Amino acid sequence: MALLHIESLPPQTTKGTIVRLLIQIGKVDRAKIGRIEVVNRTARVEIPDRQLGRAVKLLDGENLANRKIHVWGEPSSLPATFANEHFARLAHLLQIEAAAEAERVAQTLKNLTPRDAEQSGHSIVDLIVREEHAGLGGHVLVLFAKRSGTPFVWTRLGIGAPVVLSNSLDETRLRGVVSRKSALSIEVAFPQALPAEISDSVIRLDLSNDEIARTRQHSALLKIRSAVGDRLSHLRQVLLGEARAEFQGTTELSFFNEGLDTSQQETVTFALSGQDVALIHGPPGTGKTTALVEIVQQAVSQGDKVLACAPSNTAVDNLFQRLLGVGEKVVRLGHPARVLPELRNQTLDLMVESHDDTKLVRKLTREAHALFHKAARFTRAKPEVGERREMREEAKRLLEDARRLEVQVVQQILDDADVVCATLTGLDTQVMGQRNFDLAVIDEACQTTEPACWIPLLRSNRVILAGDHCQLPPTVISREAEAEGFGISMFERLMQMGEDELSRRLTVQYRMHRDIMQFSSKQFYQGGLVAHPSVATHCLADLEAVDQNEQTSSPVIFIDTAGAGFEEEMEPDGESRRNPSEAKLVLHKLQELREAGLTPPEIAIIAPYAAQVRLIRSQCAMEGLEIDTVDGFQGREKEVILITCVRSNAQGAIGFLADTRRINVALTRARRKLIVVGDSATIGAHPFYQQLLEYFEGIGAYHTVWEETLET
Repeated sequence: MALLHIESLPPQTTKGTIVRLLIQIGKVDRAKIGRIEVVNRTARVEIPDRQLGRAVKLLDGENLANRKIHVWGEPSSLPATFANEHFARLAHLLQIEAAAEAERVAQTLKNLTPRDAEQSGHSIVDLIVREEHAGLGGHVLVLFAKRSGTPFVWTRLGIGAPVVLSNSLDETRLRGVVSRKSALSIEVAFPQALPAEISDSVIRLDLSNDEIARTRQHSALLKIRSAVGDRLSHLRQVLLGEARAEFQGTTELSFFNEGLDTSQQETVTFALSGQDVALIHGPPGTGKTTALVEIVQQAVSQGDKVLACAPSNTAVDNLFQRLLGVGEKVVRLGHPARVLPELRNQTLDLMVESHDDTKLVRKLTREAHALFHKAARFTRAKPEVGERREMREEAKRLLEDARRLEVQVVQQILDDADVVCATLTGLDTQVMGQRNFDLAVIDEACQTTEPACWIPLLRSNRVILAGDHCQLPPTVISREAEAEGFGISMFERLMQMGEDELSRRLTVQYRMHRDIMQFSSKQFYQGGLVAHPSVATHCLADLEAVDQNEQTSSPVIFIDTAGAGFEEEMEPDGESRRNPSEAKLVLHKLQELREAGLTPPEIAIIAPYAAQVRLIRSQCAMEGLEIDTVDGFQGREKEVILITCVRSNAQGAIGFLADTRRINVALTRARRKLIVVGDSATIGAHPFYQQLLEYFEGIGAYHTVWEETLET
């Protein structure tokens, strides 16, 4: 039996409704309908393979209770092709990774009392429902507060965090996403209303793995795998190397951004010529996002609708802000609280909220809930026969009217937009409906595992991916999944498959002094990067209010701690490493920079280990100064970067530092000054760091800690 997948179902859709839908609209034989599974707003139905194609064609896009449902099919068996094996492997690894994420969350909370769980930041307990109202896309927004009315303690349950609700009355566990938070309350978006018995009980929220994101990725893999004879199936063949990517010459472009360099112009022209896929390889500081903005502008000017995505909210906001800045008609999907404050008015939620028709939607919704409440109340007077049922039916009709009107508002706003921005896993079928795009652009495509990249491809005729596989790869928790290649992004796989044919590299960088740039250029980019004249020789002394001295006039310094007893140690009660002596030296250099006139927001400290970050933060509470791991600085830049390597041991063990892409990120965040502190005897045994040390010596940047001691 084949599987018929139905998505975007109305809340509380019954199996009986699905059977009637299949028979009356889908023309499926009643006797041939097999098992039906309904989970939240999706359903899977077993039907004969021979009836699958017709059912999908008749049902996809059909209205059910004022909602357009999305329907697709999965044949009972697929031939043993490379494509099927590829997607089966990705689905398997996605499941392994999801299990590892869930296990990590479970282990964190295991054996903790409710009070300890709350103190750990992973839970909020003793909550009651304060308010419940309708949200966009049929979601229900529930506001919780402490039963005692007291403020929350510090918590990891921030905006956008996936959570699981439980109560003390039964084993019911409901998944939602934090949509708003204050000191006294927390709002969570659920796919449907809470059962009455839960709303009236004492509630607990626990941080969870992101099951919604996993479900969307898994669904995308199944859809891509099952596509036959359409544009999607052809795009799949191209992206798996089973068909050749096509490129067509473009007419000479008139560039919107007259400041684009030759490398950027050539890359934009090449990317727009791609009929299926094109890659933009953007090394640090080369204006990758600038090129993407130009591509979007060019596509829109040709009448294209564009879907602009990235793995994280921060990366999406960067692209979103730039597109707004050049005057594009763009809408941002995602809860406004997850978006930068200055950009929130252009989010779909707030645009819907400010629409004239939304006032009527809210009025109809309030009236419906008032009727439901009235029908549920017990009164002294016995109600007329059927009166309560009539109230409930009227309330349902009001909600249907409100939902229909809201859908019209959403579709109108999306129709008016030329560009829609969203995270890869934030593309909600219930909001997007059947909407398709001429072009999808994916920024920071190397920072996500492959399944997430397939989600926007379900809606796009062609795709442009931008990233740098020589920087940080996707974060993978499961060692098993990592070992089997789950950490290889789609971008990196395509580069391995056809770098010369599918990609163009940007070569002019606008961030770093050339001495900061050169080592990474040689090691990772075949020496192909050129520092733009505006940054090639700039230094700290050029900044207003900064003193000119040896510290501020040189671009790079490495301080060797070998032989000084700067030994690393394990963090007490932890599994991460730190180096107190290095931390002290880094803070000494920070103080020198401050005395020279640098402000805290111009400086950042990077460490490869979280324990070192925690140690330095505990010793330096300087407002505006950023102290973080390498991962936290991907795509970022500062005037000054101080790097503490941490590792110092007799065995020459370097741990995380062995991932040279990680150090590439750290080395290329600085604009005018890079300071690296490390033990050459420990890190120098690795060929990469041996070459780095030789480079530092070659540019006169090598110093020893003994020189620093003499100066202090």
